[in-house]
Amino acid sequence: MSPSAGGRLLCIGDIHGCLLELGRLLDGLGLTAADRLVFLGDYIDRGDASSQTIDLLVELKTALPRTVFLRGNHEEMLLDFLGLGGTHGSIFVRAGGAATLMSYGVDSNARGDLDEELRRRISEEHLAFFREDLVLSHTEGPWAFVHAGVRPGIALGDQLADDLLWIREEFLAVEHSLPQTVVFGHTPQHDVQFSSRRRIGMDTGCVYGGCLSALDLTGGLLHQVKRGAREVTVRDVREEVGSSR
Repeated sequence: MSPSAGGRLLCIGDIHGCLLELGRLLDGLGLTAADRLVFLGDYIDRGDASSQTIDLLVELKTALPRTVFLRGNHEEMLLDFLGLGGTHGSIFVRAGGAATLMSYGVDSNARGDLDEELRRRISEEHLAFFREDLVLSHTEGPWAFVHAGVRPGIALGDQLADDLLWIREEFLAVEHSLPQTVVFGHTPQHDVQFSSRRRIGMDTGCVYGGCLSALDLTGGLLHQVKRGAREVTVRDVREEVGSSR
């Protein structure tokens, strides 16, 4: 599992507007043009810098065009809130979207139509990112990347979008049937969860005071930055990655 000349394959867990930690984590990764990054969704909501986080991700997409951005359930709620497809838009504001509104200069307590005000404030570049650049799943080698998980017994191509974005207990409780190891976010944990049931959980709850995690699946290294910390820690998890395959 040593790094190859083709670069590293890395995945990054749920960000939720934690801009400082994302910047520090990316700086610590020492990225090159050969590296492939997969973001697991939930870039916005709850944290205080959602719009600024999207600015950084849009810049990263230009610098590293091979980067893959998954859609999370929070991006899905935003799209529905804006009337642009998606589901569950009615709970967007109370499910953390108030912080996203504030980051775009919209007061969630103001009178009037908040969706219309957000449409006036959000840039076309950000809208294009949410509508065009986010995918529901990505497979690469032995890995299948999704935001929330998969419904067991169903092929990846036949999964419902709602399950890929929202599923939790039905996925975590039993072994899935995909040939790949499923790498996912969505469910906060104290640390990255490596499972012999061919699952790797990457949401380490940065916005709740935990840390933001990036896993180098090529070299078996886990990079993490705690909420509010400056230092990125790195530890060898080759054995744990291997046990999850």
